[in-house]
Amino acid sequence: MFLPSPTQPSFQTRGQVIPHRRSFWPTSFKRKDRLPLPPERMWKIERGVVRSQTLDEDGRAITLGFWGQGDLLGAPLCRMKPYHVECLTPVEISELPPGSWQLPDALDALFVHVWKSEEFLAIVQQRFVVQRLSSLLEWLAEEFGTATPDGQMFDLRLTHQDMAETINATRVTVTRLLKQFEQAGKIRRVRYRYELLHPRVS
Repeated sequence: MFLPSPTQPSFQTRGQVIPHRRSFWPTSFKRKDRLPLPPERMWKIERGVVRSQTLDEDGRAITLGFWGQGDLLGAPLCRMKPYHVECLTPVEISELPPGSWQLPDALDALFVHVWKSEEFLAIVQQRFVVQRLSSLLEWLAEEFGTATPDGQMFDLRLTHQDMAETINATRVTVTRLLKQFEQAGKIRRVRYRYELLHPRVS
């Protein structure tokens, strides 16, 4: 993977940057806010969903992962430059002090971070776009969805362009495939809400 040069666009030009605050934790953030990423600090997500990203050498966003309740994030867990974490929903975080990183609960969460990173990598490395998109929807529903009578529903406000950037595809292709999934009865969607439907029983 190519790392962007210092002359590439900064994430600070793409929305609100939240200043680092030390007065109290957990700290609340709104959708589209960015988490502070000071060196040698890690956060635990208490509520909500975020995505981590970097930029390629052409300034295009590369999604590194999606993270939710109980997950750990922070500059010590990523060596990509730039590194940006955007809230996809309202989010609350708490600080994990460096002295607690070796405690059992923290180590368990770090293992989960590695496992989720591997799962996400396996999804975006699949050969065909249709496989990547289908697997992404299934993974998001499993990780962040809620059960419904007909399947699993998730609402992360991801646009077709967001999904396209995530799986290295074009927006036109993602839009076409989502329509096909819907016509085939695999998904149901209302704006940004997606429901993965249980397989039909013939």
